[in-house]
Amino acid sequence: MPFSVSWHTLLDEADDVPSGATLVTPLSHREFRITDVQEHRIIIEYVDRDETRPLQRDQFETLFRRISDASGNEFELDRLPPDADPYPAVWSLHPRFEIDEDAGVIRESEEPTGTQVVSTSEADETVNERHEPDLQVYSDALLLIDALERHEIDDPTARETDVLVDLYTLLSDVQRSANDLRKEIADVLLSRLHHDRAVSGQFGSVQRTQRRNRSLKDEEMVLNALEAAGIDREQVTSVDREKVDDALDVTDLSESDLYEIDTTEYVRKAEVDEDLKETRLQGLKDRLAASDEPDEEVEQLQEEIADLENRIEELTSFKSGTAFHTESAAE
Repeated sequence: MPFSVSWHTLLDEADDVPSGATLVTPLSHREFRITDVQEHRIIIEYVDRDETRPLQRDQFETLFRRISDASGNEFELDRLPPDADPYPAVWSLHPRFEIDEDAGVIRESEEPTGTQVVSTSEADETVNERHEPDLQVYSDALLLIDALERHEIDDPTARETDVLVDLYTLLSDVQRSANDLRKEIADVLLSRLHHDRAVSGQFGSVQRTQRRNRSLKDEEMVLNALEAAGIDREQVTSVDREKVDDALDVTDLSESDLYEIDTTEYVRKAEVDEDLKETRLQGLKDRLAASDEPDEEVEQLQEEIADLENRIEELTSFKSGTAFHTESAAE
């Protein structure tokens, strides 16, 4: 299909995008809106800051050519220049172009495809639809928040020992469950980050990076290679801790004869009362569920309580007055 035909189809699609909708760039995940559609360019505005930018027709054509010329009609997103991130997002409005973030490509397809459009109203509804996640870190964090709200911890030395024990236990549980979930999320992100640029969310950003780990090859192979290079074995050989421990088992030497021993003390979580945690957690969940009642129902309950309090006060006053008159009559 010629570019001119695809371009006018894209303009029509961009013109039909609702004014309250946003698009998301596939690399940096920045949200933007289309503010104007013109014959030779599309004007966008970034949501996170007041910045308007024109996207030129010739740049769309360049990306179109690269996709068409590439093997499988797909172009790797990490080959885009740093400022070209919005172009594939806009191209995804075209019914024949789609972005595959897992594969890190934009491709042309013979079948209708999805887009990078996120409706603002749908996004707001998603935020408002709160639900209880089935995650251990959520339960642990909820218990920890409740404990922190009930006990002022600005000065731990002022707290009772049992309170500190509970807080330490909950902090340990949150740390463990948070690390487990953090690793799961990191594995998913690693499969989606195909470049070394930072990708931002609401609270921060992440970036794909590398850590170089080294481990020695077979000992004899290393020593032979060093000797061949003129390095004496004694210069690189050292005491093997594992072999030293084996030697201690078959000699009269004590551990202090061979090791410098430094003892440190620390607190270790011994056990967790899971039944008590579950009971407390269910109580917190019930309170949270009750707090989600509609405002009208809450106001009605408050009115009924106030009415009951007034009636109780009237009855109390009536009884007090009756007793006073009775005593006066007796005198």
